[in-house]
Amino acid sequence: MTISIWRYSHLALAVSSFLLLTLASVTGILLAFEPIAKKTQPYRVDGVEQLTLAQSLPVLQKRYPEITEISVDAHQFVLLKGSDASGETVEAYVNPKTGEILGTPQKQSEFFLWVTDLHRSLFLKGMGRFFVGLTAFLLLLITISGTILIIQRQRGIKRFFTSIVKDSFAQYYHVVLGRLSLIPIFILALTGTYLSLERFELIKSEQVSTQVDFDAIKTGPAKPLAEMAVFQDISMAEVESIEFPFSEDPEDYFTLQLKDREVAVNQITGDILSEVRYPTTQKLTTLSLDLHTGRTSIVWAIILLVASGNILFFIYSGFAITFKRRANRIKNKYPAKEARFILLVGSENGSTFHFAQAVYRQLLKQGKKPFLAELNQYTTYPKAEHILVFTATYGLGDAPTNAKKFATLVQSVPQAQPVQFSVVGFGSKAYPDFCQFAFEVHQALSQQPWATALVDVHTVNDRSPQEFSLWAEAWSSQAGLPLMVLPELRQVPAQKLETFTVTATTAQQHEEGTFLVRLKPAKRLKVTSGDLLAVYPENDHRERLYSVGLVDNALQVSVRLHPNGLGSGFLHRLTPGQTLQAKLVPNPHFHFPKKAPAVVMIANGTGIGPFLGMIGQNSPKTAIHLYCGFRSSASFSTYQGYLEEQQSAQRLTYLQVAFSREGAKQYVSDLIDRDATFIANMLSTGGVLMICGSLAMQKDVTALLETICQTKLGQSLSHYQSRGQLLTDCY
Repeated sequence: MTISIWRYSHLALAVSSFLLLTLASVTGILLAFEPIAKKTQPYRVDGVEQLTLAQSLPVLQKRYPEITEISVDAHQFVLLKGSDASGETVEAYVNPKTGEILGTPQKQSEFFLWVTDLHRSLFLKGMGRFFVGLTAFLLLLITISGTILIIQRQRGIKRFFTSIVKDSFAQYYHVVLGRLSLIPIFILALTGTYLSLERFELIKSEQVSTQVDFDAIKTGPAKPLAEMAVFQDISMAEVESIEFPFSEDPEDYFTLQLKDREVAVNQITGDILSEVRYPTTQKLTTLSLDLHTGRTSIVWAIILLVASGNILFFIYSGFAITFKRRANRIKNKYPAKEARFILLVGSENGSTFHFAQAVYRQLLKQGKKPFLAELNQYTTYPKAEHILVFTATYGLGDAPTNAKKFATLVQSVPQAQPVQFSVVGFGSKAYPDFCQFAFEVHQALSQQPWATALVDVHTVNDRSPQEFSLWAEAWSSQAGLPLMVLPELRQVPAQKLETFTVTATTAQQHEEGTFLVRLKPAKRLKVTSGDLLAVYPENDHRERLYSVGLVDNALQVSVRLHPNGLGSGFLHRLTPGQTLQAKLVPNPHFHFPKKAPAVVMIANGTGIGPFLGMIGQNSPKTAIHLYCGFRSSASFSTYQGYLEEQQSAQRLTYLQVAFSREGAKQYVSDLIDRDATFIANMLSTGGVLMICGSLAMQKDVTALLETICQTKLGQSLSHYQSRGQLLTDCY
């Protein structure tokens, strides 16, 4: 498969670093427990942020007359070193408000020391630190490339957190958890890289200290600690350490190491003898340590623990995605020059190949000669009879990486013989440019003099097996090949059959031609006009699909009786009270649009069936214009009374009927041509076209609509089709 530079970079970086990343992640998970465990110890006192040194130091000095040092660690534990009133040495965590001893410091666990050494240097000292730093940098690049891939996948940064189409477990959670873990993993990688650069002195971090002018030290007037302004302005939370003077000599002074500076303070007067602020590099080093270790916050430590665990999952899921993609590598039995069926695939992540390979295997089983390739590999096929295109859409309606050259190739590489083609688009309706590239491919092939569309473009939402089977059924009937979708792509019909009772039929009034059958399900089912009823006349694999209209709360199908027709003959023989086993197939791409300002319905013959239900359920808010074609007025009489009732109820705004064998002998396309200006205006204002009926009718109508769009709107029909303004369900 062709893969993009960002996907290749993401994969190459991951493959080159996954062993060290695994080690760093496992040790990182273990080390995250150390700050969590320390945070749970009872040595921290609330309110140190508001407690000033002027309030705390006098209390501590009263209880411990000989203090040498006070330090405050990242957990805000106050550690005092010195001696108490009885001369006993003290090294303990204390309450800075009262001086009470809270506990004694413990030596770091040998286990955590061992894990820390492994995490930082792999027990290899300088060389190990280099490899760990390099791994952190590679993780940073992996995070950046992964972010760009998500932005491309989601069609822009504004859609970064919109829903994800679930192709597989590994793919879905690789993206979902990647988005959620992006910031903590980026921080882990960035701080790890910075600390490594600082460790190898590629980033210079100067160590600064106070410089005291001993000649300028004053010996009075003396002030108590509580009245010294410098201690009144500094809280205990700002302190890292305080070194106390060794004696009462004025040349001995307090040394305060704070978060952002170091201060020397006269122990007698409280004057600031020297103050130096830490350089930015030193502050960044401290900040990087805080963020990389989680030592300052139990919440952040837990987040880092989860992020490290997610890195392990990303390593697993990334390889799972890669191996799955490699499994889709093409292995053809016949060369392109001998093949009669050419299957071309456009896929960004490899999932579309699954469908194409299912068709490829079916053709092989039937003794045909298929050839499977990427769209970018399109070339001349001297013996080709059919070209089948299976393509996804990437980005903002763009071609997948392995299909970007197709538009140019199809113009410059013609076939020498007539070829029939069919295009299947894969995508998700969660995205605004649903299957747009598939429509563009269909349009590009339609413009070639050697190419003829065998069936109209079909779309598959969220890799739906049911929707893919609709294409398989349509293509099989036109190609004369019994193409059965493989079990892994669709559910077995017999497992989900429901019982329906015939409540009414007009078959007896229409011994030949069109008739209506009304059905009532044995239990309450969710159904919408435009869904499909799958019937199995012989209780075997042979399936017949009929578009459903919900009329007067009953399921209604419109059927034309064909001589020796398997499905139509079965339905024609049914009488009221009889039952049949069938199933409802959701067909959401052909449901009545909820927000369209106007809808134009185009049908011929029994294609009017689902429209009857949609019209009956329409509120007067949506203008519906129905264009329908029949052979004669007798054929139309089955529906005439109902449609006139809907006009009176203002559910149907406009009705135009063409009869091909009576009067002016018009087809429905003639009515559309006559009202071309209205159709164009309707599309330009957001209206929706719905077409249901025979493929021959659809081909004529869509060709006419293409002309209308090009001449009156300056856009191709695929422009409106990709925006959901053209819905088709033809057979």
